[in-house]
Amino acid sequence: MASHRKPRSRTAGPRTAPVVGITTAALTSIALLSQSATAAPSAPPKPSLEEVQKKVDTLYHQAGVATEKYNAAKERTAKQQKRVGALLDDVAQRTEKLNKARQELGTFAAAQYRTGAVSDTATLLLADDAQDYFDQDQLMSRLTSRQKKAVDDYQTEQAATTKKRTEAAKSLETLTTSQATLRSTKRDVQQKLGDARELLSKLTAEEKARLAAIEKQKQEAARKKAEELARQQAEAEAKRKAAEEARQKENPGTDSGSGTGTGTGTGSGSTGSGYAAKAAKVIDFAESQMGKPYVWGATGPDSYDCSGLTQAAWKAAGISLPRTTWDQVKVGTTVTTANAQPGDLVFFYDDISHVGIYIGDGKMIHAPKPGANVRVESIYYMPIHSVVRPA
Repeated sequence: MASHRKPRSRTAGPRTAPVVGITTAALTSIALLSQSATAAPSAPPKPSLEEVQKKVDTLYHQAGVATEKYNAAKERTAKQQKRVGALLDDVAQRTEKLNKARQELGTFAAAQYRTGAVSDTATLLLADDAQDYFDQDQLMSRLTSRQKKAVDDYQTEQAATTKKRTEAAKSLETLTTSQATLRSTKRDVQQKLGDARELLSKLTAEEKARLAAIEKQKQEAARKKAEELARQQAEAEAKRKAAEEARQKENPGTDSGSGTGTGTGTGSGSTGSGYAAKAAKVIDFAESQMGKPYVWGATGPDSYDCSGLTQAAWKAAGISLPRTTWDQVKVGTTVTTANAQPGDLVFFYDDISHVGIYIGDGKMIHAPKPGANVRVESIYYMPIHSVVRPA
């Protein structure tokens, strides 16, 4: 007999094949993205040789600025150490005087004690506030003139000693600050120079040769500017001499050169004790230092930094210059570059962080930078700030 049950209807289930396809694609994309994310980042492009040179020059310049800060801090520290030493010596001497005054008061106190009473002087020495005790009229009226003098001496020395001790304590604080600045600027200089050395160490032999060629081109351009300045100065001097000769012909009875048998004179080109004689000593000294290495913070005799060389050179001529470029630029008379004379100081950069000694013809002797020796160079090798005639 046939079954009367209705056949069970089959509902279509979800198709899984497309889902599998989508999942596989998604996983593949995720895997690719993951690989991209975890891949090592590409190395930054290597800087060009010109960029390396600019960075190294900047680091050397920054090191020069830091060197002058170091020189200033070192000078302040040395001065402060002397001041602290003098103050401590003064405090020791005053303390000795105070002790003597105290001993004299003690003698009076002992004498009064032997009489059988607690002495006023002993009470004074044990008092918490001596000034209040001094203000008691009954005490002062009972003191003899000698005792009064001892009390006055004690009071004076006590006040002076306290003042000097306070002054010495403040000076010690200042000294500590100066020493901290000295250490900080020293680290700064070393950091800048270390960075410059690291950059140069990464160059290949070929790159170093190309860098040297770029440096030579820079020096050549500066040399040509120096030659042009020398030509202009020579023309100006020739015109000056021609005008002087013409004036003497018109007025043969006068002579502006008031020179004597010792070779001295009153003109700008005077010798003997004049500027030219001092400048000659400066240049002689500077020339004798040629070839010695630049060392930051050095003042000779085996090495120099820029301001250390100028200070030592002018000292050889009997002129004492300050230690740093920032102070040296303030000493003397500022002149134009066109009117620069041998011996003048030429300062560079807007921050006045470098200095050289002018020797004529647009050239100078200077201690250039780390890795270089004292040498002759065009004053146009660096941007000129000003020219100063120290004496």
